Amino acid sequence: MIDTIKNYRFNDPSLLSNALSHSSYANENRHRGCKSNERLEFLGDAVLGFISADYIYNKYSDLPEGEMTKLRASIVCEQSLYEFAGEIGLSGLIMMGRGEISGGGNRRPSVLADAVEAVLAAVYLDGGLEAAKDFILEFIVRKADVITKSHITVDYKTRLQEIVQKNHQETLSYVVVDEKGPDHDKWFVIEVHLNSNPIASGEGKSKKQAEQAAAKAALELMGE
Repeated sequence: MIDTIKNYRFNDPSLLSNALSHSSYANENRHRGCKSNERLEFLGDAVLGFISADYIYNKYSDLPEGEMTKLRASIVCEQSLYEFAGEIGLSGLIMMGRGEISGGGNRRPSVLADAVEAVLAAVYLDGGLEAAKDFILEFIVRKADVITKSHITVDYKTRLQEIVQKNHQETLSYVVVDEKGPDHDKWFVIEVHLNSNPIASGEGKSKKQAEQAAAKAALELMGE
């Protein structure tokens, strides 16, 4: 029985065996008490979601909730997990029924993505959360970096400044008009002023985020 995957050695190899057992294999070997990896997939999905969310929350402190959700979805999507499955050689380890094997099931992205979640859950059950992080966090970090660099962030402040600079007599400034919450969880409300006159406001978990929101609102008012 295999007991190691991606440099993680299981204390209980039966967990890994279960994680690698596709439902087609479990059905063919039901008489031997074989169970599919579907329950582990369920748990692994949650563990993966938490590890990804925890990393994104701490790494990208200025990212609003909606953007964090999009980033996490991109990291844990089927295609990403399929890539990770390729890195750890999962295609050659997963156990499938004869029909699935002949149909190339061990190369199907959806099957391999599900198996990644099952294996992650097995690592979590065998070694705890830190072991699960060690197993997949490096991949999450790499994917997050690629995804964030491939998406051009709109700099609303720069765009607004470029418009205003066309008239040299006009000046922009950003003013904090409200600040709420404890030091570790601040919420800012900022107004953008044109020649000392407020034209729009924005909110965010940091001054930078609130300024961008205010600039975006100002651009929308200008029809930009």
